[in-house]
Amino acid sequence: MIADYSTALVEGPWRHEFVAANAARFHVALAEPADGVGAAARGSRAPLVVLLHTYPQFWWAWRHQVEALAAAGYRVAAMDLRGTGASDKPPLGYDVPTRTRDVAGVIRSLGADSAVVVGHGEGGTIAWAMAAMQPAVTRAVAALAAPHPAYLHVSHRAPYTRAMRRHVAFAQVPFLPERALGDGRFVDDVLRGGAVRPFDEDALELYRTAARIPFAAHCSTEALRWSVRSIPRMDGRRFTTAVRRRVDQPGLLLLGAEDPYVRTDAAAIDATALVRRLRVQVLDGVGHYLPEEDPEAVSGALLDWLADLDA
Repeated sequence: MIADYSTALVEGPWRHEFVAANAARFHVALAEPADGVGAAARGSRAPLVVLLHTYPQFWWAWRHQVEALAAAGYRVAAMDLRGTGASDKPPLGYDVPTRTRDVAGVIRSLGADSAVVVGHGEGGTIAWAMAAMQPAVTRAVAALAAPHPAYLHVSHRAPYTRAMRRHVAFAQVPFLPERALGDGRFVDDVLRGGAVRPFDEDALELYRTAARIPFAAHCSTEALRWSVRSIPRMDGRRFTTAVRRRVDQPGLLLLGAEDPYVRTDAAAIDATALVRRLRVQVLDGVGHYLPEEDPEAVSGALLDWLADLDA
């Protein structure tokens, strides 16, 4: 059954906006700090935090953090990446460099000069790349369960487990991943396979429904295809060169101690080498989907790091 894009417009303590950026239209769930909270109380506009989801999710994966960060005084925008949720689904542009331009355009369209970019999994790869490729609008970067992408085009296996490599390999097959996402099987396999704590069944059903939005399954899978197919090509080599620069923006790498998809012992190697001011934190008892498996710990870790940035 085909789902309408309004499936992604879940109601809550946020408002839904559509903003133009990089020749496309993007959906964000936007939450403003309460009057008198945080930066608003100091007479300045609250700093913007942009949240980027992973595959096969959409902005709603950050619902807990949107509330917590806004309550602490931050302006929060949880974004549907190109090809997912209620954002546009053009036929091209699923490479990471293009998606960093998407995020940079959204930041500017929201009226901010810069933002703290927080990404999980696939969104974490984009967040790391923002520091190197869009430094003018990137104040700091936080990545959850996402090794630095400088490793992806040198040795695609090292930071990732066999389970992750199996899912990525399946995504390279024509047609079948889209069909499996559309009927919900691949959504269940990826999400349940990466979580240590059980997923809420209502949340799983919402992710299954969102994968049936027209073109969402194909477009979101195209991003995984690019991550592998670009490795020997010139666009992949140019990306490697770009992200292997050392960056000055502060960084946070948040990992799950029991992540079935990311090797905790190898995940921080490249980030440590390339990010001058890096904090690495491991959360016990959680797997790959940290924002949903332990939302309070994730929100607390982000707020503690953000407070250091403000200081």
